[in-house]
Amino acid sequence: MAQAGQQTPKRTPKTIAGKMRPVIDATHQKALNDYQSALKLMQEGKFEKARDIFQVLVENAAPELQERSRVYLAVCARNAKPATRTFATPDEHYDYAISLLNTGFYEEARTQFEKILETHPEADYALYGLAILESMTGQVEGCLQHLGRAIQINPRNRIQARTDSDFQDMADDPRFTELLYPEMA
Repeated sequence: MAQAGQQTPKRTPKTIAGKMRPVIDATHQKALNDYQSALKLMQEGKFEKARDIFQVLVENAAPELQERSRVYLAVCARNAKPATRTFATPDEHYDYAISLLNTGFYEEARTQFEKILETHPEADYALYGLAILESMTGQVEGCLQHLGRAIQINPRNRIQARTDSDFQDMADDPRFTELLYPEMA
């Protein structure tokens, strides 16, 4: 404590354990900005672009960014490539396609139905699934074409389609009615 008439000594700021905050140079700032950009790309689902940035950071950034970038690089690699699925039977593949259809992943469901038809062109159930998908997405011509082919391969599909609520949007189309009830035409 200083007494009257005496000046108090100037104090220098203390650091914890002798560590001072490092001065960020331009290279380090760029690495931080790149890191933040890559995180944003990941959040947007752009894993390929984020992976490229993280790869550069793993090779060139400061050690603390390198380690974090390695972790995110692995996440990007896992998410950038769609998982390859294998199915024991076409029926199993069909069940997967239907699950996609039921959860609203229409384009992926379409891709799966088409893959079934590539290897099994007479798979009436895949044609029927495509007809349902096209009914649900308002593609009348495709629905009629695929359902017609499914019925041609397996006439029992006609009976099933008559009570299938997935075709409710097609009920007013006279071509659909003719397809399901040819005896009335």
